[in-house]
Amino acid sequence: MEKKMINAQHAPAAVGPYCHAVQAGDFVFTSGQIGLNPENQELVEGIEAQTKQVLENLTEVLKAAGLDMSDVIKTTVFLDDVNDFAVVNGIYETYFGDSKPARSCVEVAALPKGALIEIEVIAVK
Repeated sequence: MEKKMINAQHAPAAVGPYCHAVQAGDFVFTSGQIGLNPENQELVEGIEAQTKQVLENLTEVLKAAGLDMSDVIKTTVFLDDVNDFAVVNGIYETYFGDSKPARSCVEVAALPKGALIEIEVIAVK
């Protein structure tokens, strides 16, 4: 199966040796996105702002692959504090609406750059 690397011009640059996403067949697998502002590579402050920025970054990555949030079939949400789940869930729902992908959500010990949230998605063309 042929694979294609995808890098979005309007998403934050990768903070390591990876690309924003990989397309394999009809599937697109994104790297995890944290709440980095793509204009200055700085982490935005607070769980609400980071959640919105993460979802905006993912929107840009999917757009670079010719997709949008309605094409997402699975998400994995990593939280620094699971007590933030209700806040995250409310914002998350506004990005997916009636298109509800399968989802996992886990609390982790730490995230890159001290982020409060990271999300990765799988989408299908």
